[in-house]
Amino acid sequence: MQGKIISWQSRFKRLAEVTKDPRLKNFYQQGVPDPFASLESTDFVALDFETTGLDPAKDDIVSVGVVPFDLKRIRCAQAKHWLVKPNCMLSEESVILHRITHSQIAMAPDLSDVLDEILSALRGKIIVVHYQFVEKKFFHAALMSRLGEGIEFPVIDTMVIEKRAIDKHRSWLDWICRKPIPSIRLADCRKRYGLPYYQPHHALSDALATAELLQAQSQYYLNPKTMIKDIWG
Repeated sequence: MQGKIISWQSRFKRLAEVTKDPRLKNFYQQGVPDPFASLESTDFVALDFETTGLDPAKDDIVSVGVVPFDLKRIRCAQAKHWLVKPNCMLSEESVILHRITHSQIAMAPDLSDVLDEILSALRGKIIVVHYQFVEKKFFHAALMSRLGEGIEFPVIDTMVIEKRAIDKHRSWLDWICRKPIPSIRLADCRKRYGLPYYQPHHALSDALATAELLQAQSQYYLNPKTMIKDIWG
């Protein structure tokens, strides 16, 4: 774990030196938040992307949601949502799933036009996501196609936390019989903690749902005094 801490700190320092885009350079120059801080003393920001599909090599981001929070409160007044124009066509399935139409996208800015706003919302906070593949891979690919350089950052993944919590409470018989684990989709994870159902596939509501999920996990599974370094990746 110590190696991972050093890796992120040194990685950000190195990226700040070699990155050409001033917005990304500023993001890296801020460094990573204190990895030895406890969950209960940390400021987080939940991040969610909605995309045109599941392949970052050919699909793109269509909306971004961010919700600042800590373990005691969610700062809804500071939450933000952006519709952005993807570098690919919207499929019929995407329109049905996200309810984001071609006319809305036609009026939306490109991701690069709101990148500074998005990075400003993320700087200095621990980023929390549910299923980090989407936020890490799609953000990196989207910036590579626009700027010629991607982005890297550590996250706390509520899906990973939930998987660990489930594994911890599985019986030896479950392991021997290879019993499938319960669903770790965002809505199903929330249901186990008695959290309300939100309509999925909207970047802002999914970011809010992720923030609430981490708060619940900190009450039932994670010790609030757990250090960030023990659960980020």
